[in-house]
Amino acid sequence: MNAKNLSIGYAILRYSVAIILLSHSVFGMFDGGINDFGNLYLNKVGFAPFGLVLAWSIKLSHVLCAILLVFNKYIRVACFASIFVLIMGIIMVHFKEGWFVVGGGRNGVEYNFILICVLTAIVFFNTANHPESKQ
Repeated sequence: MNAKNLSIGYAILRYSVAIILLSHSVFGMFDGGINDFGNLYLNKVGFAPFGLVLAWSIKLSHVLCAILLVFNKYIRVACFASIFVLIMGIIMVHFKEGWFVVGGGRNGVEYNFILICVLTAIVFFNTANHPESKQ
């Protein structure tokens, strides 16, 4: 595979994850989902009184990661921060629900799993394309 194809593949991964992170975050900002997650879940599992702030921080970190992915800046930091959030989501929310998000179950880990895999691939693409980078 030539360098141009690798560059195109890297861009496709970055843009597609940015779209997923933005769509997953922005809708929750306008439909009350983030407030509900903070107040009705995070506060109840031990994060009170910071559940709402934590919920908004999580979603804003996804928005920031998406912006950084689009502009190809601070890729490793953005990806590792999002991977951390996704792993915590698996541990706290999704693992007990099983594998499937829909179909064979509900609210499972598969969505987070594929995002973690793609974000990890983006980190490797970034490292391969910019080995001298300190991003």
